Amino acid sequence: MSLLEAVIFSSLWAFGLGQGKLEQPEISISRARGKSAHISCKMSTEVIDRAIHWYRQKPDQEIEHLTLISTQPVRVSLGGKSDKLEASKNAHTSTATLKINFLEQEDEAVYFCACWDWSHSWIKIFAEGTKLIVTPPDKSPDEDTSPKPTVFLPSPAERTLHKTGTYLCLLEDFFPDVIKVDWKEKNGKTILKSQQGNTVKTKDTYMKYTWLTVTEKSMDKEHKCIVKHEKNKGGVDQEILFPSINTELPAINSTEASLKDENASFRPPTAAACD
Repeated sequence: MSLLEAVIFSSLWAFGLGQGKLEQPEISISRARGKSAHISCKMSTEVIDRAIHWYRQKPDQEIEHLTLISTQPVRVSLGGKSDKLEASKNAHTSTATLKINFLEQEDEAVYFCACWDWSHSWIKIFAEGTKLIVTPPDKSPDEDTSPKPTVFLPSPAERTLHKTGTYLCLLEDFFPDVIKVDWKEKNGKTILKSQQGNTVKTKDTYMKYTWLTVTEKSMDKEHKCIVKHEKNKGGVDQEILFPSINTELPAINSTEASLKDENASFRPPTAAACD
Protein backbone atom coordinates (compact mmCIF):
# COMPACT_ATOMS: atom_id res chain seq x y z
CA MET A 1 0.00 0.00 0.00
CA SER A 2 1.46 3.38 -0.96
CA LEU A 3 1.70 6.28 1.43
CA LEU A 4 -0.90 8.22 -0.51
CA GLU A 5 -3.31 5.30 -0.44
CA ALA A 6 -2.77 4.78 3.26
CA VAL A 7 -3.66 8.28 4.39
CA ILE A 8 -6.99 10.07 4.50
CA PHE A 9 -6.78 13.58 5.92
CA SER A 10 -9.64 16.02 6.31
CA SER A 11 -7.13 18.68 5.26
CA LEU A 12 -5.08 18.82 2.09
CA TRP A 13 -1.90 16.76 2.25
CA ALA A 14 1.21 17.15 0.14
CA PHE A 15 4.05 14.65 -0.09
CA GLY A 16 7.13 16.03 -1.79
CA LEU A 17 6.33 19.72 -1.31
CA GLY A 18 8.40 19.40 1.84
CA GLN A 19 11.57 19.21 -0.22
CA GLY A 20 13.52 22.38 0.48
CA LYS A 21 11.48 23.01 3.63
CA LEU A 22 11.89 19.69 5.42
CA GLU A 23 14.63 17.21 4.71
CA GLN A 24 15.56 13.89 6.29
CA PRO A 25 19.26 13.44 5.45
CA GLU A 26 19.38 9.70 6.13
CA ILE A 27 17.46 7.40 3.80
CA SER A 28 17.91 4.56 6.30
CA ILE A 29 19.24 3.89 9.80
CA SER A 30 20.25 0.44 11.07
CA ARG A 31 20.44 -0.18 14.80
CA ALA A 32 20.66 -3.31 16.95
CA ARG A 33 17.71 -4.60 18.91
CA GLY A 34 17.62 -3.08 22.40
CA LYS A 35 19.51 0.05 21.36
CA SER A 36 18.23 3.53 20.45
CA ALA A 37 17.93 5.25 17.08
CA HIS A 38 17.95 8.97 16.29
CA ILE A 39 16.08 10.18 13.21
CA SER A 40 16.79 13.75 12.18
CA CYS A 41 14.77 16.29 10.23
CA LYS A 42 16.36 19.46 8.85
CA MET A 43 14.10 22.52 8.78
CA SER A 44 14.36 25.54 6.50
CA THR A 45 14.00 29.04 7.92
CA GLU A 46 10.45 29.10 6.54
CA VAL A 47 9.23 26.41 8.93
CA ILE A 48 11.69 26.53 11.83
CA ASP A 49 9.12 28.14 14.15
CA ARG A 50 6.37 25.64 13.36
CA ALA A 51 5.46 22.48 15.21
CA ILE A 52 7.03 19.35 13.72
CA HIS A 53 4.87 16.23 13.55
CA TRP A 54 6.33 12.72 13.48
CA TYR A 55 4.67 9.80 11.69
CA ARG A 56 5.60 6.25 10.89
CA GLN A 57 4.36 3.70 8.39
CA LYS A 58 4.93 -0.02 8.74
CA PRO A 59 4.77 -2.30 5.67
CA ASP A 60 1.20 -2.74 4.39
CA GLN A 61 -0.21 -0.59 7.19
CA GLU A 62 -1.69 2.88 7.38
CA ILE A 63 0.44 5.80 8.42
CA GLU A 64 0.41 6.49 12.16
CA HIS A 65 0.82 9.83 13.94
CA LEU A 66 3.31 9.51 16.79
CA THR A 67 3.80 12.93 18.35
CA LEU A 68 4.54 16.59 17.68
CA ILE A 69 7.19 18.93 18.99
CA SER A 70 6.83 22.72 19.27
CA THR A 71 9.58 24.03 21.53
CA GLN A 72 9.99 21.89 24.63
CA PRO A 73 11.18 18.24 24.44
CA VAL A 74 8.42 15.62 24.44
CA ARG A 75 8.48 12.08 25.85
CA VAL A 76 5.90 9.54 24.68
CA SER A 77 4.90 6.15 26.03
CA LEU A 78 4.25 3.53 23.37
CA GLY A 79 3.59 -0.18 23.46
CA GLY A 80 3.47 -0.22 27.24
CA LYS A 81 6.93 1.35 27.58
CA SER A 82 7.43 4.79 29.06
CA ASP A 83 9.80 7.14 27.25
CA LYS A 84 9.67 4.93 24.18
CA LEU A 85 9.84 8.07 22.03
CA GLU A 86 11.65 11.34 22.65
CA ALA A 87 11.11 14.31 20.35
CA SER A 88 13.27 17.43 20.46
CA LYS A 89 13.99 20.51 18.39
CA ASN A 90 17.12 22.65 18.10
CA ALA A 91 16.65 26.05 16.48
CA HIS A 92 20.40 26.70 16.38
CA THR A 93 21.04 23.67 14.14
CA SER A 94 17.61 23.85 12.42
CA THR A 95 17.07 20.20 13.33
CA ALA A 96 14.20 18.24 14.84
CA THR A 97 15.04 14.79 16.20
CA LEU A 98 12.99 11.73 17.04
CA LYS A 99 14.68 9.21 19.33
CA ILE A 100 13.26 5.68 19.46
CA ASN A 101 14.35 3.75 22.56
CA PHE A 102 14.41 0.04 23.47
CA LEU A 103 14.34 -1.00 19.83
CA GLU A 104 12.30 -4.05 18.90
CA GLN A 105 11.58 -5.72 15.58
CA GLU A 106 8.14 -4.12 15.44
CA ASP A 107 9.76 -0.67 15.41
CA GLU A 108 10.88 -1.26 11.82
CA ALA A 109 9.07 1.29 9.67
CA VAL A 110 9.54 4.41 7.59
CA TYR A 111 9.51 7.51 9.81
CA PHE A 112 8.43 10.90 8.47
CA CYS A 113 8.62 14.44 9.78
CA ALA A 114 5.94 16.89 8.67
CA CYS A 115 4.55 20.34 9.33
CA TRP A 116 1.77 22.63 8.19
CA ASP A 117 2.50 24.95 5.27
CA TRP A 118 0.40 28.04 5.89
CA SER A 119 1.39 29.58 2.57
CA HIS A 120 -0.55 26.83 0.74
CA SER A 121 -3.87 27.10 2.59
CA TRP A 122 -2.97 24.68 5.36
CA ILE A 123 -1.30 21.91 3.41
CA LYS A 124 0.70 19.46 5.49
CA ILE A 125 4.11 18.88 3.93
CA PHE A 126 6.20 15.76 4.51
CA ALA A 127 9.89 15.00 4.14
CA GLU A 128 10.88 11.91 2.15
CA GLY A 129 11.21 9.64 5.17
CA THR A 130 13.86 7.51 6.86
CA LYS A 131 13.60 3.73 7.06
CA LEU A 132 14.55 2.22 10.42
CA ILE A 133 16.01 -1.29 10.27
CA VAL A 134 16.36 -3.24 13.52
CA THR A 135 19.20 -5.77 13.37
CA PRO A 136 20.12 -8.70 15.64
CA PRO A 137 22.34 -7.73 18.60
CA ASP A 138 25.19 -9.90 17.30
CA LYS A 139 25.39 -8.21 13.87
CA SER A 140 28.63 -6.22 13.69
CA PRO A 141 28.07 -2.51 12.97
CA ASP A 142 31.63 -2.30 11.58
CA GLU A 143 31.06 -4.83 8.80
CA ASP A 144 31.53 -3.29 5.37
CA THR A 145 28.13 -3.60 3.72
CA SER A 146 28.44 -0.61 1.42
CA PRO A 147 27.51 -1.07 -2.27
CA LYS A 148 30.33 -2.63 -4.33
CA PRO A 149 30.18 -1.33 -7.93
CA THR A 150 31.01 -3.14 -11.13
CA VAL A 151 31.06 -0.98 -14.26
CA PHE A 152 29.96 -1.96 -17.77
CA LEU A 153 30.84 0.37 -20.65
CA PRO A 154 29.14 0.79 -24.07
CA SER A 155 29.88 -1.69 -26.84
CA PRO A 156 31.31 -0.49 -30.19
CA ALA A 157 28.32 -2.07 -31.94
CA GLU A 158 25.84 0.05 -30.01
CA ARG A 159 27.85 3.20 -30.63
CA THR A 160 28.16 2.50 -34.36
CA LEU A 161 24.70 1.15 -35.17
CA HIS A 162 22.48 3.10 -32.79
CA LYS A 163 24.54 6.25 -32.19
CA THR A 164 24.02 5.78 -28.47
CA GLY A 165 26.01 4.40 -25.60
CA THR A 166 24.77 2.68 -22.46
CA TYR A 167 26.60 2.85 -19.15
CA LEU A 168 25.63 0.23 -16.59
CA CYS A 169 26.48 0.15 -12.91
CA LEU A 170 25.94 -3.07 -10.97
CA LEU A 171 25.86 -2.57 -7.19
CA GLU A 172 26.30 -5.64 -5.01
CA ASP A 173 26.76 -6.89 -1.44
CA PHE A 174 25.05 -4.00 0.32
CA PHE A 175 22.89 -3.89 3.46
CA PRO A 176 20.37 -2.54 4.25
CA ASP A 177 18.28 -2.61 1.09
CA VAL A 178 17.55 1.12 1.04
CA ILE A 179 19.58 2.77 -1.71
CA LYS A 180 19.25 5.81 -3.97
CA VAL A 181 21.04 6.10 -7.32
CA ASP A 182 21.19 9.15 -9.60
CA TRP A 183 23.07 9.92 -12.80
CA LYS A 184 24.56 13.28 -13.77
CA GLU A 185 27.06 14.71 -16.19
CA LYS A 186 30.47 14.96 -14.51
CA ASN A 187 30.18 18.65 -13.67
CA GLY A 188 26.42 18.92 -14.01
CA LYS A 189 23.73 19.50 -11.43
CA THR A 190 20.76 18.12 -13.34
CA ILE A 191 19.66 14.57 -12.54
CA LEU A 192 19.42 12.65 -15.80
CA LYS A 193 16.69 10.23 -16.77
CA SER A 194 17.97 6.71 -16.15
CA GLN A 195 16.70 3.17 -15.72
CA GLN A 196 16.62 1.43 -12.35
CA GLY A 197 16.44 -2.30 -11.83
CA ASN A 198 14.80 -3.87 -8.80
CA THR A 199 16.70 -4.29 -5.56
CA VAL A 200 17.20 -8.04 -5.21
CA LYS A 201 18.12 -10.00 -2.09
CA THR A 202 21.15 -12.29 -2.42
CA LYS A 203 21.66 -14.34 0.75
CA ASP A 204 22.19 -11.75 3.52
CA THR A 205 22.80 -8.73 1.28
CA TYR A 206 21.26 -7.00 -1.72
CA MET A 207 22.11 -6.06 -5.30
CA LYS A 208 20.77 -3.55 -7.79
CA TYR A 209 21.63 -2.42 -11.29
CA THR A 210 21.06 0.90 -12.99
CA TRP A 211 21.90 2.17 -16.44
CA LEU A 212 22.07 5.38 -18.44
CA THR A 213 21.72 5.60 -22.21
CA VAL A 214 23.60 8.56 -23.69
CA THR A 215 22.66 10.06 -27.06
CA GLU A 216 25.15 11.04 -29.75
CA LYS A 217 25.18 14.72 -28.74
CA SER A 218 26.33 13.81 -25.23
CA MET A 219 28.91 11.17 -26.11
CA ASP A 220 31.81 13.57 -25.61
CA LYS A 221 30.82 14.23 -22.00
CA GLU A 222 31.85 12.31 -18.91
CA HIS A 223 29.06 11.04 -16.67
CA LYS A 224 28.83 9.82 -13.11
CA CYS A 225 26.66 7.45 -11.13
CA ILE A 226 25.93 8.80 -7.63
CA VAL A 227 25.12 6.20 -4.97
CA LYS A 228 23.57 7.19 -1.64
CA HIS A 229 23.65 4.47 1.01
CA GLU A 230 23.80 4.34 4.79
CA LYS A 231 27.00 2.30 4.86
CA ASN A 232 29.06 4.37 2.42
CA LYS A 233 32.48 5.15 3.88
CA GLY A 234 32.41 8.37 5.86
CA GLY A 235 28.72 8.79 5.08
CA VAL A 236 29.68 10.31 1.72
CA ASP A 237 27.88 9.48 -1.52
CA GLN A 238 29.85 7.26 -3.89
CA GLU A 239 30.53 8.96 -7.23
CA ILE A 240 31.47 6.48 -9.96
CA LEU A 241 32.93 8.26 -12.97
CA PHE A 242 32.33 7.03 -16.52
CA PRO A 243 34.57 8.24 -19.39
CA SER A 244 33.20 9.97 -22.45
CA ILE A 245 32.12 7.57 -25.17
CA ASN A 246 34.03 9.38 -27.92
CA THR A 247 37.36 8.63 -26.24
CA GLU A 248 39.21 5.41 -25.66
CA LEU A 249 37.61 3.71 -22.69
CA PRO A 250 40.26 3.20 -19.98
CA ALA A 251 39.98 0.95 -16.98
CA ILE A 252 38.15 2.54 -14.05
CA ASN A 253 39.74 1.80 -10.70
CA SER A 254 39.40 5.00 -8.65
CA THR A 255 36.19 3.74 -7.09
CA GLU A 256 37.35 0.14 -6.81
CA ALA A 257 35.04 -0.68 -9.71
CA SER A 258 36.07 -3.46 -12.04
CA LEU A 259 35.83 -2.99 -15.79
CA LYS A 260 34.08 -5.64 -17.83
CA ASP A 261 34.83 -6.31 -21.49
CA GLU A 262 33.78 -3.21 -23.44
CA ASN A 263 33.02 -5.38 -26.45
CA ALA A 264 30.19 -7.15 -24.64
CA SER A 265 26.74 -6.13 -25.80
CA PHE A 266 24.62 -4.50 -23.12
CA ARG A 267 22.14 -6.91 -21.57
CA PRO A 268 20.73 -5.80 -18.22
CA PRO A 269 20.65 -8.68 -15.71
CA THR A 270 17.27 -10.07 -14.85
CA ALA A 271 16.10 -10.62 -11.30
CA ALA A 272 16.07 -14.36 -11.87
CA ALA A 273 19.65 -14.35 -13.10
CA CYS A 274 20.81 -12.48 -10.01
CA ASP A 275 19.40 -14.83 -7.37
